[in-house]
Amino acid sequence: MAGHDIRRRARAAAQTVYSLAPMSKIELDPTILVELAETRMPFGRYKGRLLMHLPEPYLVWFAREGLPPGKLGRQLALVLELKTHGLEHLIAPLLPRSSA
Repeated sequence: MAGHDIRRRARAAAQTVYSLAPMSKIELDPTILVELAETRMPFGRYKGRLLMHLPEPYLVWFAREGLPPGKLGRQLALVLELKTHGLEHLIAPLLPRSSA
């Protein structure tokens, strides 16, 4: 039951991102948003912090210096897009309850 609710909220968030951010032609699978909400930074100054809780200036710095390759780089780029456009509230319902 709870899994169904999370999937429903993720689909709604993905649809909102589609409608608010048409400037990019990314395909947003709702599971990507769920994974994004649950992923923690694996290294560095903010090791262990949820990606959605990383400070925007850190993400901007990372983007300027070069994002890591692969999935983590794509996730960090998406977090930066969401924060830049003020869309963090779309991911908030998907964050783990104990997201400190």
